[in-house]
Amino acid sequence: MAYTMSSMTRLGVNRSHMKPCGKRVAVTCQASQPTQDAIAKRRLGKSDVEVSEIGIGAWSWGDRSNYWQGWTKDGSKEAYVEAMNAGCTFIDTAEVYGFGQSEEFIGEFMKTCETASKPSIATKYAPLPWRQTAGSVVQACDASLQRLGVDQIDLYIQHWPGFFLNAFSNKATLEGLLQCLQQGKTRAVGVSNFNEQRVRDAARFFEANGACLSSNQVQYSLLYREPERNGVLEACREQGVTLVAYSPICQGLLSCKYSAGNIPKGPRSMYFTDARFSQVSVLLDLLQTISKDSYNGEKSPSQIAINWLLCKDVLPIPGAKNGDQVKELVGACGWRLTEGEVQELDAISQNIPSSTGAPFEKW
Repeated sequence: MAYTMSSMTRLGVNRSHMKPCGKRVAVTCQASQPTQDAIAKRRLGKSDVEVSEIGIGAWSWGDRSNYWQGWTKDGSKEAYVEAMNAGCTFIDTAEVYGFGQSEEFIGEFMKTCETASKPSIATKYAPLPWRQTAGSVVQACDASLQRLGVDQIDLYIQHWPGFFLNAFSNKATLEGLLQCLQQGKTRAVGVSNFNEQRVRDAARFFEANGACLSSNQVQYSLLYREPERNGVLEACREQGVTLVAYSPICQGLLSCKYSAGNIPKGPRSMYFTDARFSQVSVLLDLLQTISKDSYNGEKSPSQIAINWLLCKDVLPIPGAKNGDQVKELVGACGWRLTEGEVQELDAISQNIPSSTGAPFEKW
């Protein structure tokens, strides 16, 4: 389905009177010429931890699940070096990514790579069914620190709410995060896949104990706007919690690099069906139209999709398997879409069926 100016008009969108929501600046980032100033810093919630305004998700680094096909260790290393030299220093990993190998890679890269910047590391605790005490969190944090080869990380996160056998140990998990903070193992604590009420409860728990909940990491993109609808975004803003957006380009669907005849290999191909391409084509057309008409093709659909999130004042963490992908992703920084462009993207995306979300969000 072609996206035309007439279809914009029918939706009530007029591109002739757009106002900037931020200063538009052309940005070029190359590993050989670091451009740290192009990427702004922001605080994580009410903590004193500052990180880059976008991060890099390291889910694919060392993947042993066969979900992310095509990754290599050399590619992961290139991505790390490119990110550090570009000033995109916030790296998000987890103990379950590659069953610990993602953390090990990052630890190795920190030791062996000469880069212009050092990373701010976030990693995540998996509330597995047999982990039901605060001590389990501290032990897991120690294991992550060992794999990373550091004494302290910047952000330690509960990966998902406890369920089934440990459904009643969520308070113990928060207590464990608090202990990690108090013992200096992490500079800040956060959660992931928490619904509105869980965010409010966790924020109150930490505040009552002289600390703060710094972040809630959830899926959020132009194709998954549930945080706006289910109260999570509002709760984060009210509690002073940074919303960290994973899958900001919907695992590549918003990149406009795929089509019905050209889909990713492996398990994630299930999200790239003919029916789904038909549903999202109007949005993909709009991303390409904005790229061409407003930015002369110098800003890619992926960069526009990520910048849309920056305009929402959230922290996107797109994944990257190699240096070239990082170069493209950091091009989302240093400029802002106009208010009119944000409104266009809002208007079109809100009518598209939402992508599949993590079941944790409803627990």
